[in-house]
Amino acid sequence: MSGATHPADGPRLYDRAAELSAVARLSARAAAGRGGVLFVTGNPGEGRTALLRRAAHDFPGAAYRVAAPHHRGPWSAARALFAELAPTPAAGRRALRLARGEGGLARGVAALATGTEAVLLCVDDLHLWDAHSRAALAAAWQETGGRRQDRVGWLVSAARHHRLPEVPGAETVRLGRLTASGARALLDDLCPVAAPAPPVGERLLDEAAGHPGVLAAAVRRLTVPQLAGSLPLPRPAVDDTVLAEVYGGLLQRLPAASRRLLATVAVAALAGRAGAGADAAGTVAYGVGGGGGSAPAGARGARASAEPLEGLVADGLLRRRRGGAVGFDDPFLGRAALASARQPWRGRTRALHAPGADRGIDRPAAAPAPSADRPAPGSAPSADRPAAGSALARSEDHRADRLGPSAAVRALSPVARGRAQLVRGLAALAGGPVMDAHEALLQAAELLRERAPVEASDARFLAMEAAWAGGDVEACLAALDGGAEVRGLERDFADGLSAALTVRLDDARTALARVVAGEGGADDPRLLLRAGAAALVLGDTAVAARIHARALVRARAEHRTALLPHALEQLAYAELRAGRYGRAALAAREGLRTAEATGQHNVAAHQHAVLALVASVKGDGSAVAEHARRALETAGPHGLVQAATLAEWALARAERGRGLAAQAAARLVPLVRPGPRGGHFALRMLVVPCFVETAVAAGRNAEARDAAEEYAVWAALGVDAAAQAQLARCRALLAEGEASGYWFREAVRRHDSCGNDFERARTLLAYGTWLRRRRRPGDARGPLRDALVTFERAAAEGWAEHARSELRATGGASGGAKDSAAPPDLTPQQQRIARLVAGGATNQEVADHLSLSPRTVDHHLRGVFARLGIRSRVELPGLVDGWDAGRREAGGRHTVSGPVPPQRAV
Repeated sequence: MSGATHPADGPRLYDRAAELSAVARLSARAAAGRGGVLFVTGNPGEGRTALLRRAAHDFPGAAYRVAAPHHRGPWSAARALFAELAPTPAAGRRALRLARGEGGLARGVAALATGTEAVLLCVDDLHLWDAHSRAALAAAWQETGGRRQDRVGWLVSAARHHRLPEVPGAETVRLGRLTASGARALLDDLCPVAAPAPPVGERLLDEAAGHPGVLAAAVRRLTVPQLAGSLPLPRPAVDDTVLAEVYGGLLQRLPAASRRLLATVAVAALAGRAGAGADAAGTVAYGVGGGGGSAPAGARGARASAEPLEGLVADGLLRRRRGGAVGFDDPFLGRAALASARQPWRGRTRALHAPGADRGIDRPAAAPAPSADRPAPGSAPSADRPAAGSALARSEDHRADRLGPSAAVRALSPVARGRAQLVRGLAALAGGPVMDAHEALLQAAELLRERAPVEASDARFLAMEAAWAGGDVEACLAALDGGAEVRGLERDFADGLSAALTVRLDDARTALARVVAGEGGADDPRLLLRAGAAALVLGDTAVAARIHARALVRARAEHRTALLPHALEQLAYAELRAGRYGRAALAAREGLRTAEATGQHNVAAHQHAVLALVASVKGDGSAVAEHARRALETAGPHGLVQAATLAEWALARAERGRGLAAQAAARLVPLVRPGPRGGHFALRMLVVPCFVETAVAAGRNAEARDAAEEYAVWAALGVDAAAQAQLARCRALLAEGEASGYWFREAVRRHDSCGNDFERARTLLAYGTWLRRRRRPGDARGPLRDALVTFERAAAEGWAEHARSELRATGGASGGAKDSAAPPDLTPQQQRIARLVAGGATNQEVADHLSLSPRTVDHHLRGVFARLGIRSRVELPGLVDGWDAGRREAGGRHTVSGPVPPQRAV
């Protein structure tokens, strides 16, 4: 008996009787009006989605299946949920607005599930849903779990390593492996035309070990002759390709440090010497003893902090055994992690430059050399290498793992192997996982150190760049240290950057100042880029931009096509730091075009992140979302922590501009948090002023004060010219009474000496808003007018419109177009509030957006109702649509449809 169930039309399941019983109990509770939540967890390929499909098929009422959307933005999964439930798109949008309001997601679902019929909502891959939607779901489940009066049943699948929310009364089932009879029945179902030959079937079942996804992937890649036994199977049948198909998605979503840890534990386990122990420095060290094979790149003697390891253990990806050793509960995961580490990343190397050359790197394909287990093509079977038919009966060979390099690789000289690693590292740095590039480039530096010291030096600096993009301070230091072949200004750069990373700022300033003064020592654009980077570390953004512009000119003059995207990337970032957003956008757009043309996808991701930040300044919400999405699509799988931090920062600024202060603060919290799970180490302090302003607006004053105190320590180091002015602005936002006025004036005074006009205008806007709210409109007009002029000069339309609205609120002339479509008996403040409320904003969101109190918003809203002759806010969208329709019929003379929310946080 296989335990398989065979419904008329639904998917077939094997050995899932207990899970189906739990689903039946959930269905019965939903039909009785008691609802409930059932969680289904399992490893990749164990059939979570199939169980949800079967449950939806068997459910007697209305059943809906909702998967995680491809675009993972704020509320994207909740939007997909309501789109599935709602009869029309408009109804889905209304439900989403309700879900984001005070009633939460439960109210949005209740608005759509209004009938008497029971409803089953099947939520697939909860671990892939965005954080906002997951939090809203958890709150809804906790609310309905306590109420117990609900005809909605929730069947939720998640990866086994995902930490499920605490829900009262929720049941959890964990999928496991199939029994021998169940696996055999699945194999017969996978081969409907003809059953596989008995030796083939036994070997597939043996290697798949009851894992349904692995078995299905292994069968799919075999041809009919291989299944029939007339051609040999791959050795092993469950090889790296099969495991990548099943486990690749899970591994790609993990941070690079976690993937390296998994690979290290896998190597130790396969070698039979798994072990881990804490040393005196509070780290966990892994090592593989001598003899018997080699570890993948970075595994030998690798050291990692205890926090990522404990996170993997807590998530269930690793299990701690007696004596402190760690291992895998799922051996297939260990093999997949090892395979992903030992496979060199192969990407496009078009237009990449080898050190000292300006031509692309050509890698001729070499045929594998004959070896003991890989006979020469065309050779006949022998006694040591039986024919295919007899090979199927063997069960030992496919269990052996070869961890050592082939004889052909061992025969190469160190220089040849070093240059091969250099090519792999360059390819990964351009468009692959950056920490893989770091490991390959460090190996190249070691192999080239004796015979090619210049190339070894270049490899070390490139490894540092990879580690910097990945946000790994220890890896940066490893690349900078130990390079005895580095001399002159390059030695100063390495020593100065090492000193800066270890907070020895006096030593760093001395060494890096020599690099900046010498501007690299030559007109080589690579050396100029290092001098520009040194200026950025010293906080001199104007000099950094000038040097990077010079490097760009030299790269163009020398036709260094592959170096252009990197030069434009550095120039765009320097202009961004200097507050010259228009120039940053120009450099980033050109850099994006050249990066895409040369296949440098990691550089393109960084340019998208810069463009997202620029769009947040201009108030272009759609551009922010698009560029941030494009940046995060690459940053996640490739471990680009710097690009990901910039993109998340841009999204938070856009959310703050829409009045979603709580949502923006939640997004910014990880970016200002120290440690490997926080933002990029070089950007963390730059984000703090944004976080303080957003956290104050969201009512998280204690966290804002803690961040401001840490920022004060950093500002005192003098590594950023604008830090003291922004610190004064943070203190003004956190102070009370007239103390705020003192700190605002102090911030303006400090801005006058740091040269960042945009940040000065932001401070003036905040100061003018504070004065207006203190009922001092005459005093507020001067700062607000100065801020408006600067914003208009910078083409920051979102900020400019906010400054205009504040000026209008003081009774001053703003110079902006008025909303002529609105009824004339509404004041400008009432018009803005009416439009925001018609767009779905709550009173609190309107208050955050316009810097008012919720009570003031309510007062104005009542005046709007009275003057328009309506009774509730649900009537406002139709009236506002009527205003806009009347404006279009009048010939489009009105050019501003409503207040454009500013992005209020850099």
